[in-house]
Amino acid sequence: MTKELNQKIAFTVIKLLGIVVIGILVWVQGFIIYNGIGVISWDFLTKAPTDGMTSGGIFPAIVGTLCLVVGSMVFAFPLGMMAGIYINEYTANNWVVKVIRIVTNNLSGIPSIVFGLFGMSLFVNTLGFGDSILAGSLTLGLLVLPIIIRTTEEALKSVPDSYRSGSLALGATKLQTIQRVILPSAYPNIITGLILSIGRVSGETAPILFTAAAYFLPKLPTSIFDQVMALPYHLYVIATSGTNIEASRPIAYGTALVLIAIVLIMNMLATFIQRKLKK
Repeated sequence: MTKELNQKIAFTVIKLLGIVVIGILVWVQGFIIYNGIGVISWDFLTKAPTDGMTSGGIFPAIVGTLCLVVGSMVFAFPLGMMAGIYINEYTANNWVVKVIRIVTNNLSGIPSIVFGLFGMSLFVNTLGFGDSILAGSLTLGLLVLPIIIRTTEEALKSVPDSYRSGSLALGATKLQTIQRVILPSAYPNIITGLILSIGRVSGETAPILFTAAAYFLPKLPTSIFDQVMALPYHLYVIATSGTNIEASRPIAYGTALVLIAIVLIMNMLATFIQRKLKK
């Protein structure tokens, strides 16, 4: 077989695999839209659940999910970004950095339910936050912290060293170089970590099961120490519990559709910010 034939076969296989992946994605999305679009209405989006969550809306769950996502990003994004800056800009590539990277990779592979148990032990019981938005946000923040650290580190590595050398040669300090030269160049790629993190925490059920989520709470939170309903846990409950699961099945599909839409809107907003920063 010639090299040209091998190349054509390889490209054909890659193209077919790409089509299969896109087809699966379209099929899953289409299935959710087909089964859930019928229950989407203004009342469904703006009212609280009633009759044991077999009717009414999901507004408290939407608000609770947004609170947990925003809270986790407020905690994890600055901390992860500063950790990535420290690893890439202030430390040499020695055994300490290698250990940190190994630990970070291991943390990213730990099942989310383990983070939930850790959050319950530390934030709920030891620190006394109880089942609350604060405890759930901190737990979710720890869950996505490795992603933000690694994406920040890779984004900083993509900045040419000539930028650093030129800035230092002009008399700028290390901190000024990072603030005014390196970070503006790396921000678009750093936002990628934010996008991945939002998608991860939006759909997590196990961590909030132990730290924040309420089974049925048809009211809005008034402080960060309140329990909340959340779309992933709400979806799990109405799809697996109750005496009439079939009757609440359309609500489950509608909840899944709303959750997908929220993640999509957040990702689009982050992508818009990313493009603005690139300009």
